[in-house]
This record gives sequence, structure tokens and C-alpha cells, in this order.
Amino acid sequence: MMTDLPLDQVRTLLAVVDEGTFDAAAAALHVTPSAISQRVKALEQRTGRVLLLRTKPVRPTESGEVLVRLARQVARLEHDAYAELGLSGDGEPTRVSVAVNADSLATWFLPVLSRVPKELRLCFELRREDEDHTAALLREGTVMAAVTSSPDPVPGCSVRPLGRMRYLPAATPDFAGRHLGGTLAEALTQAPVVVFDRRDDFQDGFVRRLTRGRNGASALRHYVPTSEGFVEAVAAGLGWGLVPEPQADPLLGEGRLVEIAPGRTVDVPLYWQQWKLDSPALAQVAETVTATAAQALRP
Repeated sequence: MMTDLPLDQVRTLLAVVDEGTFDAAAAALHVTPSAISQRVKALEQRTGRVLLLRTKPVRPTESGEVLVRLARQVARLEHDAYAELGLSGDGEPTRVSVAVNADSLATWFLPVLSRVPKELRLCFELRREDEDHTAALLREGTVMAAVTSSPDPVPGCSVRPLGRMRYLPAATPDFAGRHLGGTLAEALTQAPVVVFDRRDDFQDGFVRRLTRGRNGASALRHYVPTSEGFVEAVAAGLGWGLVPEPQADPLLGEGRLVEIAPGRTVDVPLYWQQWKLDSPALAQVAETVTATAAQALRP
């Protein structure tokens, strides 16, 4: 029950996680480091669980993540309540933290920010993360909403479908002529490839489907960790890659890229997940995101 969890202790836990150390949290809350330590220890005794890993910076345990999420949700509700009561006289804007994958950020998500009504006075804090991993930021309480590839709601969150992002396997005409002759499946196991980062297995998965699981993409790969840079690397002939349709279409029209496997596109379903809060700001952002995605993504 809420009465069993003193909010000053829960807020202190959040401060420690956000600031990274007990000393920094003490400075932020204008108390002594000893007071911070005592509050966290009292909360751990009250819950019977270890809530923090005493690393540098400190990290919440799985149980700690639950309370960090609670603290952020309480802060969100308090802010909305003060605004409705006319008590937020300092004019402090509302911060909305969202995890977004790089391709959405580069192609359709940014217009969302300009379409949210200005009278809401929102400040967006965007966290760029792969769509397969954005849900983890929701579980940790780091963000209050996320564009994710998972239709399964994170505990305490609602989920709604946004649409499908289509990817086209593409390369420059010169690259295709030099590296992709013969059987495409075998050629792609040897041809240079562009990938986002070391966690990116998107191109490998495409090749595995072509080779029926025998092989992934070539070990000769270039890591380019931005969506725009990834596309430019493919357009520069460094390797082949799966390019988001909105970025691929103009390059295909100009002849800078060609589809290397016509008809073999890859669709990634995207979903919007957010905290289940009666928050006007969060509700308006969700409506704007859904409307923008309906125009930009495939149904």
C-alpha cells in the first residue's frame, strides 16, 4: 500500500539513481549524504529487498526499478494536479521523456513534437534506443513512453499499434555489380555490409532467411551508429544494408541506390507504450504520435 512506502524515501531513491551517487543526490536534495544513506537503507528494510547496486554510478535492482518508476509516476501526477489547481505559478514546463528508435527519429517522429499543442508547455527528453530495447527503459522507469517493437505491454503500461516501418535491402549500382553477382544468398554472406552497432543483427537476420539459417551477413562490416550516417554509408558504397523506405525512396529515384532483392522487403511493426496515468500531457502526446504514425507508416 502507498502508506507503507514513505514518499520522501521513494523520492530519495529516485534522486540517487538520477544523480548517480549518494553525494550528488544529497547536494540535489540539500541534505547530508548520511541522510540519503539512512533513507535508502530504511526503504530497503521496509520492502525487505536490496534496491540499489552500489556501483559508480549506482544502478537500481529489479525491485529498485519498480520504485523508481513509482516515484516518476507520482511526480507526474503531482505536477498535473498542481496545474489543475492553479498552484504551478512558477511556470515550470512539463517534461515528457520518450524512448525512440533511431530510424523513427530520423524519418517520422520529430514532426510529432511540433504538432503537440503549444499551450501544454512540454519539454521533450528523447532517448535514442533500438526498438527491441526501448521497452527496457520503460521497465526501469527511465522514460514514461516508448516506440517499441513489442506488442506485449510492460507492467503498468498500455500499448497501441502505430504501423509498420518498411525496410528495403539496397546498395549502390556499382557495389551490386562488383559484389552481388551470382546467387544473392551466397553473395551476401561475403559482401561488405553496413550495420548500426554491435547489437544490430537486422542484416544478419535477413541473410539467414535467404540461406535458410545456414549463414548470416559477412564478417566484413562497417558500424555506423546513426540512422542518417547508416544510409549515407550505404549510398557511399561501403556496403549493402536494409534502408528505411522513407530514406530509400529518393535515393532509388535518383539512381544512387538499387534494390538488391526486389520484393523481399522487411516490415517491422511498431507500437506506442506508455504509463497508465491519467495525465493530460501524456494523453495528448499519445494522440499526436498515433496520428502522425498513421500518416508516415504502413498500416
